[in-house]
Amino acid sequence: KAGIGFYPLFIPNMKIFFIEVLYRPLFNALVFLYNTAAFHDLGLAIILLTLLIRFILYPLFYKSFKNQLVMQRLQPHIKRIQETHKDDKQQQATKLMELYREHKFNPFSGIFLLILQLPVLIALYQVFLNDFTSDAVLKSLYSFIVPVSSIQASFFGLIDLAKPSMIVLVLAVVAQFFQAKAALPKPSASTPASAMSKQMLFIGPVITFFILLRLPAAIGFYWVITSLFSIFQQFIVTRSLDLKPHGNLSGSSQESR
Repeated sequence: KAGIGFYPLFIPNMKIFFIEVLYRPLFNALVFLYNTAAFHDLGLAIILLTLLIRFILYPLFYKSFKNQLVMQRLQPHIKRIQETHKDDKQQQATKLMELYREHKFNPFSGIFLLILQLPVLIALYQVFLNDFTSDAVLKSLYSFIVPVSSIQASFFGLIDLAKPSMIVLVLAVVAQFFQAKAALPKPSASTPASAMSKQMLFIGPVITFFILLRLPAAIGFYWVITSLFSIFQQFIVTRSLDLKPHGNLSGSSQESR
């Protein structure tokens, strides 16, 4: 597939931004890694690029996971506020804002961070869908990047990443399951948020299966690596919150007053 044939909801000026700020840097980074550190192995190049992207965007992912965990821990307090002030919506909103301020939590930050990450994800998909040796795609290379005359679209010769792979698909589904499982609230926290998380434990892998079913294994391979890295990041964030609690999440709070 040559060139970029898909710009999600981008107006013409944003198309240039998408190409020059997201797509071209990622494409050139992948080609550079393929030619150097990955020893002409596309699978290894995808791993290295995924790790590079996740390290660069680590502050965003950290903030996202942190807000998710804080929101889970605040759910009992939120529920108590909603029940206590169910007949006074204004007082309910006031108490909720006090609770959020007390724990320095922004309920809208998760949506904002998701919007920021979405263009990067789409750009990566476009990179992996490309035919690296086509003339149209090679025009996206910077002058200092050595072009690829031929590409071994495999992972150590074991999996053809240019075609759909059932092995990679199963790994992506399993990795998605364990990522969702790692994000589950503690069993004692029986809240609407925990119930939704339990549903996503199975819905997420099913969605992953149908999304990746007919796509090149390179995209599924990226999905596996980023899911595994997400599990690691969730572990780090959870430990940091346990060591440095953000307010008294387990104790009584002002919302019960």
